Amino acid sequence: MEKLYDVIVVGGGPAGLTAALYLARARYTVLVLEKDQFGGQIAITEEVVNYPGIAKISGRELTDTIRQQGEGFGAEFLQAEATAFDLKGDVKTVTTTVGKFQCLGLLLATGAHPRSAGFRGEEEFKGRGVAYCATCDGEFFTGKEVFVIGGGYAAAEESVFLTRFARHVTVLIRKEDFSCAASVAEQAKKHPKITVLTHTVMEEVAGENGLTYARYRNTATGEVQEYKSYDTFGVFVFTGYQPATEALRGVVGLNEQGYLLTNEAQQTTVSGVFGAGDVCVKPLRQVVTATADGALAATELEKYVAELQRKTGLRSSPAPVDPEKGTQVPSAVSGDLFDEKMRGQLKELFSKMEGKLLLRLYPDNRPISKELETFIRSLVSMTDKLSVEVADPQEDSSVAPCVRVCREDGSEIGLAFHGIPSGHEFTSFVLGLYNAAGPGQPLDEETKTRIQRIQQETDLQIFVTLSCNMCPDLVLAAQRIAAVNPKVTAEVYDIHHFEAMKERYQIMSVPCMVVNRKHVSFGKKSIHQILDMMESQADG
Repeated sequence: MEKLYDVIVVGGGPAGLTAALYLARARYTVLVLEKDQFGGQIAITEEVVNYPGIAKISGRELTDTIRQQGEGFGAEFLQAEATAFDLKGDVKTVTTTVGKFQCLGLLLATGAHPRSAGFRGEEEFKGRGVAYCATCDGEFFTGKEVFVIGGGYAAAEESVFLTRFARHVTVLIRKEDFSCAASVAEQAKKHPKITVLTHTVMEEVAGENGLTYARYRNTATGEVQEYKSYDTFGVFVFTGYQPATEALRGVVGLNEQGYLLTNEAQQTTVSGVFGAGDVCVKPLRQVVTATADGALAATELEKYVAELQRKTGLRSSPAPVDPEKGTQVPSAVSGDLFDEKMRGQLKELFSKMEGKLLLRLYPDNRPISKELETFIRSLVSMTDKLSVEVADPQEDSSVAPCVRVCREDGSEIGLAFHGIPSGHEFTSFVLGLYNAAGPGQPLDEETKTRIQRIQQETDLQIFVTLSCNMCPDLVLAAQRIAAVNPKVTAEVYDIHHFEAMKERYQIMSVPCMVVNRKHVSFGKKSIHQILDMMESQADG
C-alpha cells in the first residue's frame, strides 16, 4: 500500500489551508496538494479589507500565515496536480503528476479559475494586451489606457487597483450596475480616473504587436463605439470563474455548471469525500466563506476518519515531507538576506544535493549586478556544495546581469537567471539548483523518457516578474526539462531589467515563454504542456 494519510486535501487556497490547519491541530495526518501556487485566487489580491478581525492585509500574507499555522501543527504540503481519483471503498486513491497517494478521507477544495469573456480577438491577444490578473500584469500598462470587463467584486476592486498604473480605466458592465456591494462599487464609480459604462459589451479587439483597436456596443441603445490608438492599450477580463472540476466529472456529483454538490456538512455525494470553498455550489464566494467551509469540512472529516479507524483498524503512516517531495523554500528574503529559519531550510535542502555546482556570475555596470553578487555569495556561504565565480563585465545588456548554473568543472548545465532570483522566483531558483545537482524532484518514467527523447537543440527563454505567483510553475517545469536533457536550455529573465527583450517579443503579460527565439507562448504550463509544444514544433 502507498503511504496512507488520514486526509488528503486537494487545493491549497483558503478553504484547503484552513482545513489542513484544523485537521493537523487535531493530530490527524494531512497532505495538501496544490497544482499552482499555494494561496489560491485570493493570493493575487493586493488588499483584503473585509476579513473579520484584520483591518487590512494582502491575500498572499493572509494565506501564507494560514499555511504556516498548518505547517506548525504538522500538515504536509506538496505541489502537484491531482489527475485522477479512485473513491471506491474505505481507502481513497489520488493519482497526481508525481505519484499516487492514499487516504481515509478526502477534501476537494480545487477552487475556480477565470472565465473568458468571449469577444473577438480575446484568444489571439492573450498576453499581448488581454489579461486576467491585475497584480501580475497591471504594471505592463503604465501610462496606457485600460478597459475592464465585468461588473462583480473583482471588476470593481481591480479597476481601482489598475489606476495605480493606467492613464485611465474604462469599465464595461453588461448589466445596469455593479453586482457587488455598494461600498465597493462606489470606489470605482467615484474614482477620477475611472469611467463606468453600463449595458455595454466588448465585441472585438485588434492590433498588430499589441492592441490598438477596440469595438464595444451599448446593448440598450445599439450604439457602437470604437476606440483607436497609436499607442497600445490593455483589456482586463473579470467575468467570473469556472469551477476546477474537470478531473471530477463522473466521480462525484456536480451541478450543470460543474460546481460540487455538498450538503450542510460539506459532504459530497460520495461517502468520505467532502468539498469546501469556491468549487462548491454556494451563494457567496469570499475568502471568509471559504475558510468557514474548510473549518466545517475538517471537523466533519475528523468524525468520519475516527469512526473509519475504529471500524477498520486502519491507521495513517506519518512521515516528514522531504524537499524532493515538494517542500518549498520560503520566497521571502529579508534582513541580512536570509533569516535563521530560512537558512536552516536551505542548508537541509543543500545537504541532499548529490553533486557540486559552480554559480558563474556575469555582471554589467548596473547596481543590480552588485546586488546579485551579494545574493549569490550569501547562498554559497551556507554550503560546500556551491561555489561562485565572477566573469568579466558584459557590455551586452540583453544578457547581464546573470547567474549561470555550471557543473563543478565549469561546464554549463543550461540553467540561468537574468536579474536577481528573489520574490516568487527564489523557490524556483533554489529547486533548480537541486534538480541540476541531483537527485532532483521526482519524475515518473514516462515523463523522463519523453524528456530524454528530445534530440533537437532547444532554447527556452522564460520571462517573469518577481511579484507574479503564476510564473514559478513555468520556470520549474522548464528547468526540470533542461536539468534532464543537455540539449535543452532554460534561461529565466526578470523582465523589469531587460526592456529590449520585452520590446523584441512584445511581452505584455507574464509568464511568457519563447522557444528557440521565435515561438512565443503566454501563461503557466506543466512539464507535459511544454513537451507537447516542443514535440509539435519538432514535427512541424
